Amino acid sequence: QVQLVESGGGLVQPGGSLRLSCAASGIIVSSITMAWYRQAPGKQREWVARIGSGGSTYYTESVKGRFTISRDNAKNTVYLQMNGLKPEDTAVYYCHPWGAIGSWGQGTQVTVSS
Repeated sequence: QVQLVESGGGLVQPGGSLRLSCAASGIIVSSITMAWYRQAPGKQREWVARIGSGGSTYYTESVKGRFTISRDNAKNTVYLQMNGLKPEDTAVYYCHPWGAIGSWGQGTQVTVSS
């Protein structure tokens, strides 16, 4: 029922920027808390950022000041603006309702390398 399609990943040099998009269906992103997660090879999935229905935002310490989560309610889409990218940001990035039970999408690959 819930479909989440991540896009916007790619290869970028250290210090570069990317904007990830998460197009949602089956849920209304303005009415729930939406989150971004990432998983690097050989590591567990990590929570990165979330945005509440009221617009409050929270970030894991390692991305504070560099990443910004936002949403476009009309497009039912959540975004993750990533600036000052570092090699350790390399991972597959996923969006998902905060704390929800359900399938995960394909994610979008972010590779930070020179």
